[in-house]
Amino acid sequence: MTTRTLLITGAGSGIGAGIARLLAEAGHHVIVTDIAVDPAEAVAAEIRAAGGSASALALDVTRDDSVAVLKDHRIDVLVNNAGLQHVSRLEDFPIDKWNFLVQVMLTGVARLTQAVLPGMRERGFGRIVNIGSIHSLVASKYKSAYVAAKHGLVGFSKVIALETADTDITINTICPTYVKTPLVDRQIADQARTHGIPEAQVISEIMLKPMPKGVFISFEELAGITGFLIGPHARNITGQTITVDGGWTIQ
Repeated sequence: MTTRTLLITGAGSGIGAGIARLLAEAGHHVIVTDIAVDPAEAVAAEIRAAGGSASALALDVTRDDSVAVLKDHRIDVLVNNAGLQHVSRLEDFPIDKWNFLVQVMLTGVARLTQAVLPGMRERGFGRIVNIGSIHSLVASKYKSAYVAAKHGLVGFSKVIALETADTDITINTICPTYVKTPLVDRQIADQARTHGIPEAQVISEIMLKPMPKGVFISFEELAGITGFLIGPHARNITGQTITVDGGWTIQ
């Protein structure tokens, strides 16, 4: 296996932290980033304590000056994972919050990708893995900003795949259903309040009911798919949507 330097956004907790830990175990060096450096450093320290290689970096994907520091780093693999959620009817959705979600999960992805592509082209190698969502493919009520951003991510990936087809750079989007993270825990509470139902009913009737498999997606699954996409056997997989939905969209 060739070891790579990976930069993962939003890796101070949740999916990003899970992927960081597992890919570090596979021997890669991981740059753990988050909007605040302390949670990123906590994850990086945990990786180093377990014998892996990791560093931490404060990174705000919505700001050009924050992203500009990446020119000083070698990045073989970019994992665009940073995300957030806000659950509200559109009539009650603050437009600044709507814009912020799109800035983080769509414009921020473009900003990061734009920053790392020159170095990848110079070295003749690069892998970009976007963490999308089942909501890149389907919709749910009260999530207009999130669904719009995640749908846009799929289209963005296809365009960049065409623009990088002349070199050994790939870009793909992994689209999982619900992963049990602090973000999803907050969604459970938000959905319970918005729908006026108990949290247990949100899990069984809204989150897991559409999935024939009926289980949450694990960090191990997402890290394994990411590891495959950045490896040599996936060099001709680009612009693709990797759906990890327990059978949701086959119905």
